[in-house]
Amino acid sequence: MTAPAYEPGNPTAFALDADAPPPERTETATFGMGCFWGPDARFGAMDGVVRTRVGYAGGTDADPSYYSLGDHTEVVQIEYDPDRLSYSDLLDVFWANHAPFSAPHKRQYRGVVLTHDEPQREVAEDSREALESRTGKAVETAVESLDRFYLAEDYHQKYELRSTPVVADELEGVYGDAFVDSTVAARLNGFLAGHGDSDQRDAVFAALDLTPAALSEVRRRL
Repeated sequence: MTAPAYEPGNPTAFALDADAPPPERTETATFGMGCFWGPDARFGAMDGVVRTRVGYAGGTDADPSYYSLGDHTEVVQIEYDPDRLSYSDLLDVFWANHAPFSAPHKRQYRGVVLTHDEPQREVAEDSREALESRTGKAVETAVESLDRFYLAEDYHQKYELRSTPVVADELEGVYGDAFVDSTVAARLNGFLAGHGDSDQRDAVFAALDLTPAALSEVRRRL
């Protein structure tokens, strides 16, 4: 059985979050693409992505943690607005941003699509076959059904943003436990990793009520 996405209270501290669709109006995708910090930032910067979180999935061991991962894989989970993005759009980003033709050296960092239902599985398998047909190479990335997603420790969530403590501390003070599922946090985490264009960044910055020190630190990192 597929576990539901992690659902804290809906954060509404900034306009971007207040306008974001709640979990019941989003769809969820789960991908393994190596270390989960980079994919969290890449997807978090995309318009139409509402929330991101990183965690562990794909294995059978109960209650994995970073230092006791068992047979699980590091994954990113993406909540997205289906009126603005399709599952195929996310798969295009997925295939382009990991090494699908290489067998993983460690299960922890393997490439994997963990599907939430049968329609997702069909789309993922079709896209995998299309990639093999287009390149003439065997794709090593697996397509499997998601059984359960385990949320990773706080210090892994929005890693690039947490690496800018002036900003992360301010946002955590605003959101509390809802920080991880803030659209604002997802966008800023992506921007700080170098994703997004100037128009997209300016639109987000205009909707924020960050202190001058925090906003200056974000701009300094870009």
